This record gives sequence, structure tokens and C-alpha cells, in this order.
Amino acid sequence: MQKIRNIAIIAHVDHGKTTLVDKMLLAGKLFREGQAEPDQFLDSNDLERERGITILAKNVSINYKDVKINIIDTPGHADFGGEVERVLNMADGCLLLVDAFEGPMPQTRFVLQKAIQIGLKPIVVINKVDKPNCRPSEVQEMVFDLMFSLDATEEQLDFPTIFGSAKQGWMSDDWKKPTDNIYALLDAIIEYIPEPETFEGPAQMLVTSLDYSQYVGRIAVGRVHRGELCDGQDVMLCKRDGSMLKQKIKEIDVFEGLGRKKVDAVPSGDICAIIGIEGFEIGETIADFNTPEPLPTIVIDEPTMSMLFTINNSPFFGKEGKFVTSRHIYERLQRELDKNLALRVEPTDSADSWNVFGRGVLHLSVLIETMRREGYELQVGQPQVIIKEINGEKCEPVESLTINLPDECASRIIDVVTKRRGEMTMMESKNERTFIEFTIPSRGIIGLNNLVLTLSAGEAIMAHRFLEFQPWKGDIERRQNGSIIAMETGTAFAYALNNLQSRGRFFIAPGEEVYAGQVVGEHTKEGDLVVNVTKSKKLTNMRASGSDDKVALAPPIVFSLEDALEYIKADEYVEITPKSMRMRKIILDETERKRQNR
Repeated sequence: MQKIRNIAIIAHVDHGKTTLVDKMLLAGKLFREGQAEPDQFLDSNDLERERGITILAKNVSINYKDVKINIIDTPGHADFGGEVERVLNMADGCLLLVDAFEGPMPQTRFVLQKAIQIGLKPIVVINKVDKPNCRPSEVQEMVFDLMFSLDATEEQLDFPTIFGSAKQGWMSDDWKKPTDNIYALLDAIIEYIPEPETFEGPAQMLVTSLDYSQYVGRIAVGRVHRGELCDGQDVMLCKRDGSMLKQKIKEIDVFEGLGRKKVDAVPSGDICAIIGIEGFEIGETIADFNTPEPLPTIVIDEPTMSMLFTINNSPFFGKEGKFVTSRHIYERLQRELDKNLALRVEPTDSADSWNVFGRGVLHLSVLIETMRREGYELQVGQPQVIIKEINGEKCEPVESLTINLPDECASRIIDVVTKRRGEMTMMESKNERTFIEFTIPSRGIIGLNNLVLTLSAGEAIMAHRFLEFQPWKGDIERRQNGSIIAMETGTAFAYALNNLQSRGRFFIAPGEEVYAGQVVGEHTKEGDLVVNVTKSKKLTNMRASGSDDKVALAPPIVFSLEDALEYIKADEYVEITPKSMRMRKIILDETERKRQNR
């Protein structure tokens, strides 16, 4: 029996978690010296690399001093909280990674709270001590206070702390004494993280995660709780509703390095992937065929936000995408359900649109961005929060919002958040920066990020996480300004845009193709304005001084996908194709729109 340690890595977005795992893989001799090392092996898809965030939880393992260390990389974003909770069930301990300057952040708290409730033993890693003005000792105290406030046990509070810089590749017990390797951390894992308990008896495994392969379909991933599972064994799948299904294991793999290795049997305590089980859900148990005993199921977080997905029916449809019909989009959404847990898809009254439910704007925009890169064309409506009836009262999701910003812009931001029905629960000032906590309805957060960054000149750090459903807070005012809408289809000319500059800000540049009903800018006043941006200058044979001066246009505003989703009004869609993104009115024809409004 090889010795095993199962650890999960917990950290806020951008505190260096994936970089640290990369260095651990190197220390585990997965790559020979001199071999070209890929950068960030774990964030394998393009989206994760571009945004620098981890979206899917991943498993890897290394061997160090004859001990197999299973490392589970968790996402830091609260929108992917559905991933985190299940993954922690596979671990016996966790590495809490904290930035030596920023200290513990709200989303760290969210995952840490789950880990402490399960009873995992933490090791605190204070990263980025090479940064100027970092404060490792203060941060260590902040972590202790945080754990204490989360009701950690005496044993959990007696945590070891390792300091270092994952980027430079060193870890040490004392931050003033840098070393040249990360062995201090690996030794601490072997010393402080308990070995998984092994139980004898009939086999049991809780499915905590899943993998997907085009060839064999869905693969169940989890940790063997008791007994051992063998290749070719008959097992029972214990469903949530209490029913039992007979299944057969076709292949069983353990994680080795970045890949998987086929084995004959997996003992209790190790993490494995099972191929051949059909119709399973996360949180169900794979148990011994003769004495099936289900383990307690895991609760998966409810979605808090929904969006309407529909086919692209704009005048420019089919110009760029390969998959444009409703059948294509429906099949793609069904495939996504196989591996994306916090997602739900419900049909609407019409045959070519669906309501897609997710954990937040980021969660849904990652799905849209992935589909767009695969060659799909689609349109999405304004994000809506999910409203529930609890005891006959209308309730909506409420989030905890924390903003860390320079002192001088605190008053403006408090004003903006309270207008959106936010209630301030805490405020403290430290080193010329103010740290404020609010509880705010999820509706109020839509579109808030841009506003906060504008008011704080890009200095604010904002984070939020879902708390609970609370009674409806009342109306929230959204964007006041109307839209500027193109009157006819054609090419936008600089001459026309120049004459309209006083009317608002534009989202298009001269030379772009537009269609009637497309939103091309933001009006300076309330109410929509229909303009002709395709008007060219009439040429005459007369010359007048000053009439041929160069046109000075303000540059157009460029939206990211999330910004566009948060910006649109209820009667607008975002049209997404592989190469472009446009905003449009749902009803393109102006007279038809007026008739509807009446």
C-alpha cells in the first residue's frame, strides 16, 4: 500500500494558486530538467488562460518521498461555487493560499468556511512575499482571525504557516530566509495533513465530480470511501430518489501526474475515475452489488440567475457561424448539462428559445464565450434573477458584497450601492484604503462592476458571493439613458457620426456594417433615439472654405461580453457570432416598436 495524501487548494481569484500547483508538479519530477515546460498546465482551456481564472476543478498527483499527493485545484470565483463544495469532499486537508499584500478575501472565506465545516486540516501558505509593501505577519494574524470567526476547532486553529513566492519557485518557514525550492511546503503536507482513513468492508464511493470524453461519455470521479473497487466488478448505483441500478465497471483509472493510469483495483482513500457507469448524478453513491449502502448525498447550490437563449434571427445571421439553427443550439446546451452542474435548461413557449439558469453573469458568459468559439451564432436576453415564493412571500437572491478602495472615493461608492438597495454592514479604514461590506440584492450587482471601477479610477477591488434568498427589496433603477438606434441597413460613415456626436456616445466605428434596429450608441437623455448613421456627404462641384475639414471622432466604446449582458435593457438582445458582438432591439422595425409601446 502506497501512502496517500489528498489535499485541496483554496484561494481567492488571482492569488497564485495555479502557479503554485505548476511548481509542485515540477518538484514532483513530472518534467525532466531541461525539458520545455508548458506554462500553467492546469488552466488548459484558452478561456482560463486568457482570463487567468480557473473554471473547472482539476485533479493531478505527484510522488514525493514515496508518498502520493493528490492535488485538487479548485476555482476561486463564487460563480463556480458549485464546483468547490463537491471537490472538498475528496480531500483530507487543504492549502489555504493568501496574497501577502491583500490578505484573505471574501471568496477565500466562502470556500474556507466549507472546508472548516467538513473538518479539513488547513496549512496556510502566504504567497507573493516578494511583492513590495507586502505584510506577511499582519496577513497571518488576519487569517487566524478569519478562522476563529468561522468557528474553527482548536486543532484547526493550530495551523502551520509557510511563506514564499510561487512565481519565483521557493517556500520557507520564515519569509526573511528565502530558499531555492518548495520542499518546505511538500514536507509540511506530508507532516501535517492526515492520511485518509481506510475502512474495511463492502465498497462505497461518492461521485463528487465528473469528467467527459467523446469516446466513453461521462466518467464518474470520486474518492473510494470504504473497501476497494475493481475493474469489471458489478456495482449498484444508489440514486438520489432511493432507487438502485445495477452497473458494471468497464475501466478504473487513478490520477498520475497530469493524466490517468488504468489499474486493476483502487483501495479506500485514493481518488479514482470510473468508466462504464451510466445515468449517474453528482452526489450519488457507487456501492457494492450485494450489500449496497448509500452515503449521504451532496447538496448542489441552486442557480440564482437566468437568461433567455435564442437563435440568431438578425439580418446578418449565418454570415460567420457554422451552427445557426435551433437544433444545433439545443444539442449544444444538452451536451453542456452533462458536465456543468450548476446549469439548468428549460424550454419556453416558442420552439427556438430556452431559459438557461446559472450561478451568475460570469458563469453564463463563460458558456456563451465557449459556444461562440466553437462556431455557434445565438442571441441572449437581459439576465434576470430567479424569484421564489417562500411562505407566500416574494423572495430574491441576496449577496454579500465587499469593496476595497482608496479612502477618497468611499462616499461616492456608498452612495451608488445604497441606491441599488445595498445595506452597509461593516466599514474599516487601513493604510489609506477603506474596506466596506454590504448585503445587496443580486439584481443590484448587475452592471455595478463598471460603475465602481469608473468612480474609483480603476482602483477598487470588488467581490461578491451568494448569501440566501430574502424578501423582495423593491425596485432598483437601472440604466437611465436611452439607446441610439440605427434607422436603416448599410455602412456607417464618419460624416454622419460626426454630425451626431452631440447626441451621445457611439459603440461603432466608421466603415462598420449596421442594420435597422441595431443599438449603435447611448443617448445623452432618457428615451431612445433613431438616427441615420449611413448618410454620406453629398458631393457638389462647389467649394466652400471650411466644409472639407477633417472629421474628429471620439473613439467608440468597446464592450466585453459581460459588460454587454449587464448593459442591455429588457427590450434588447445581445447578438453573438464567432467574430462579432452586437446589441439590438428585439423588435427591429421602428413603427412596430411604437405600436407595441402604445
